[in-house]
Amino acid sequence: MKKEYILALDQGTTSSRAILFSQKGEIVEIAQKEFTQIYPKSGWVEHDAQEIWSTQLAVMTEVIAKTKLKLEAIKAIGITNQRETTIVWNKKTGKPIYNAIVWQDRRTADYCKKIAEKGFERIIQEKTGLLIDAYFSASKINWIINNVKGAKQLAEKGELAFGTVDSWLVYNLTNGEKHITDVSNASRTLLLNIHTLQWDKELLDIFEIPESMLPTVCSSSEVYGHTTQEITKVQVPIAGIAGDQQAALFGQLCTQKGMVKNTYGTGCFLLMNIGKKPVISNNKLVTTIAWKIGKEVNYALEGSIFIGGAVVQWLRDELGIIRKSHEVEKLANSVPDTNGVYLIPAFSGLGAPHWNAEARGTMVGLSRGSNAAHIARASLESIAYQTYDILKAMEADSSSRIKELRVDGGATQNSFLMQFQADILKTKVIRPAITETTAMGAAFLAGLAVGFWKDTKELQALWEEDKIFAPTKSSKYGTQLAEWKRATETAKFWANYNNQ
Repeated sequence: MKKEYILALDQGTTSSRAILFSQKGEIVEIAQKEFTQIYPKSGWVEHDAQEIWSTQLAVMTEVIAKTKLKLEAIKAIGITNQRETTIVWNKKTGKPIYNAIVWQDRRTADYCKKIAEKGFERIIQEKTGLLIDAYFSASKINWIINNVKGAKQLAEKGELAFGTVDSWLVYNLTNGEKHITDVSNASRTLLLNIHTLQWDKELLDIFEIPESMLPTVCSSSEVYGHTTQEITKVQVPIAGIAGDQQAALFGQLCTQKGMVKNTYGTGCFLLMNIGKKPVISNNKLVTTIAWKIGKEVNYALEGSIFIGGAVVQWLRDELGIIRKSHEVEKLANSVPDTNGVYLIPAFSGLGAPHWNAEARGTMVGLSRGSNAAHIARASLESIAYQTYDILKAMEADSSSRIKELRVDGGATQNSFLMQFQADILKTKVIRPAITETTAMGAAFLAGLAVGFWKDTKELQALWEEDKIFAPTKSSKYGTQLAEWKRATETAKFWANYNNQ
């Protein structure tokens, strides 16, 4: 029996990666290459779109070279990507007319405020499930059209193409033949009606974007096209696409309504599968399309935490109380509690469900006896508390209680954090054996499209847990959660008072 594989291209915010998966869902080989972060002004973040493509092509080539595989052994390519990042290129030349504007970029914040002031918030949330924010793609496209010399004229003539990173990669892999995206990425633009799965004319008019710029919207698991012989000697099907967080949800096999995953990275991203009907949040979460397979669409509620694992980097790089990130667990465990210290790590504002951009890092409860270990423990606990706040909002929006939390990302190796998370949630936290869930999700979607795997039931058999953190009984967590809430309100009061 000949061995066949799925190649996942994982295009992230700081690096491009390629991961080869076997039929058993095992990682065969990985290659990774970082690329340049560009900061032209305060609050502006850009990438060179050509460098995104060149690094992605390089790691793809590297994985094939390392494994000495014949290209015929790659059954399909799956793509997952940093979401919302906006690329606009010339249809005739295939070249970007400006750097990619990254999801983190805040240059269009004032423009978004003006859109909100015109009274469009309700209609935009009802149609897209999103809040009006510079985070999403629409305002970035508008900025490029109106600020790059000659762009407006080219856009009006139908000569410009817009794409999120998935579109850009497919365009290049097919040598310009395909200009497409999937529903999960399209749902992050503020331009897709998540009920009809179509680009919405009213939304395009609000943001003054010509429809001719937009890619064709496809499902998350189908053969979109093939790599051309200029890229690979044989044609390989491109068969799965999902934005990184939706891909992680699928990679964690949260395929049933009510299942939740949290990715503990620099920030944290929580997604809950809410089934086949969208639920518009009353608790400042966003509603997004998780994926579409065949004719079936799954939706998700999403909440983002700006500072998750980054709080440990802060302890290491700015405070200097640890030398290596992994040392934080031992330091936190050296004290029985935080001695009343609470840290709100709002270094760049508070994310969901508070959405307070003016809030800043706040520490309360300090006493003469407070020491480095208390601060370290409070820092780790802050990640779990922020997760708790979002999950409670999700439960309220979905009218369902979570049964378990599936986790991935670097900070999941911190067993103190995982156990504390289980304790305050009063539910089990499950860490999978393979934590490359984002790439795995893209591989699964591609594999399903070409029959590499038969169905999600077969995929469930591949998913294995590494460790389950069961909640321990304690009466103190109710008091601690109340104190956390008080500390959060203190941070918000500081921000609001400052703006009076």
